[in-house]
Amino acid sequence: MTRPMTMAEKILAAHAGLDEVEPGQLIECDLDLVLANDVTAPIAIRTCREIADVVFDADKVVLVPDHYVPNKDIKSAEQAKIVRDFAHEQGISHFYEVGCMGVEHALLPEQGVVGAGDLVIGADSHTCTYGALGAFTTGVGSTDAGVGMATGKAWFKVPETIKFEVSGQLAPGVTGKDLILYIIGMIGVDGALYKAMEFTGSAIEALPMDERLSISNMAIEAGGKAGLIPVDDVTRAYLDGRAERPYTAYYSDPDAQFAQVIHIDAADVAPTVSFPHLPSNTRPAAEARDVRIDQAVIGSCTNGRLRDMRQAAEVLRGRTVDPNVRCIVIPATQAVYQACIDEGLMDIFLAANCAVSTPTCGPCLGGYMGILAAGERAIATTNRNFVGRMGDPTSEVYLASPAVAAASAVAGHIALPEDLPARQPMPEKGAVAQRAHDGGTAAVGPAGTFTLSAADLDAQPVQGDPAGLFGGSFSIDLADLD
Repeated sequence: MTRPMTMAEKILAAHAGLDEVEPGQLIECDLDLVLANDVTAPIAIRTCREIADVVFDADKVVLVPDHYVPNKDIKSAEQAKIVRDFAHEQGISHFYEVGCMGVEHALLPEQGVVGAGDLVIGADSHTCTYGALGAFTTGVGSTDAGVGMATGKAWFKVPETIKFEVSGQLAPGVTGKDLILYIIGMIGVDGALYKAMEFTGSAIEALPMDERLSISNMAIEAGGKAGLIPVDDVTRAYLDGRAERPYTAYYSDPDAQFAQVIHIDAADVAPTVSFPHLPSNTRPAAEARDVRIDQAVIGSCTNGRLRDMRQAAEVLRGRTVDPNVRCIVIPATQAVYQACIDEGLMDIFLAANCAVSTPTCGPCLGGYMGILAAGERAIATTNRNFVGRMGDPTSEVYLASPAVAAASAVAGHIALPEDLPARQPMPEKGAVAQRAHDGGTAAVGPAGTFTLSAADLDAQPVQGDPAGLFGGSFSIDLADLD
């Protein structure tokens, strides 16, 4: 009879071909997927080439250029080209080019590439995100990823598991992001060092998949090796019809041995903010209203999914960003971007004076699309706020949920949605559009007339122009344009 095992131990045992494993045991496992991005893949590719001429399985290697893509400079373009050329050479089926790609840890679940019971390594620390699907997924170095690409195998030291039982119901406005920040604040950035984290309880079961993914995503910020959530009806509803391969649900035995069991009352969790310069430096957002900000970033592999966009848009609807704040919104995938357009969220963001980007990790790691100058402060839905993470070493990053980040962008300081003034009516589409061309001042409104000069049109005199239309100016009544 095998020893009682945790969910993490069962997945590792199955992939090692063993009946049982125990914490501390060194094992070699078969991998379901190996992931790398435009920063980490070039080194992994070099390692892979030293071992084999071809990857172990062209359908089980995933390459997602997302950190500095679309390329911000020559160096990043060269990095992306290495990945692109290798993907084409090897026939990698899961290579996501610009226009198809998204932030990797939002893209893979969305595309059904990862399923419950999988064992996945990725050359990116937030590979732990997919634990929300009931998989054991973890970040590794580029060299280990390269070995995995060549052999389809990796070694593991079986981790102990800390179980988090979150009972009760989260208050309105409290999200999965707030919960994981609360947990990290409770146990510290090394509280789960090289341990699996398993999240259970009625509050977890009530969360939709997007918020579960946010929780598992930040397991690494507590030092966790993986962040797993048991498969339930929410998981099955997400995976069924989406997952590329059959999946297997694993559950911890009732008498499994945990390193620790931590009980949390969901009612104790409030909207939470992590202050610089550690994710564990948490406070309730209500106690941070005196912190003025220069920038807000809504996106990333933590909070760039559709539910996150909806939460931010609900706060921004009928409001505008403080004139002293830059608000950058980055849908995490092309599908999320399209849904923002279809649902009218993009109209809300643009009317609020937000800048909206194509999918990219850009500002999260201080890459581009939102670098901070000396002394500037940003509130972000990202996952790390280390010194210099988003720019100058004297800048500061405050981590928060999409709703708190959006409210802060409007207020000009860290704020809760309930702190904001009443909404204004949303403008009609096109009502605020303006155009200035070569010094021209043709203002376009929903009705009335505007005047154009020849200079506005870059026009040249037209031979046989008795009316002098192209030599002077003319007026157009918008009603004539239908």
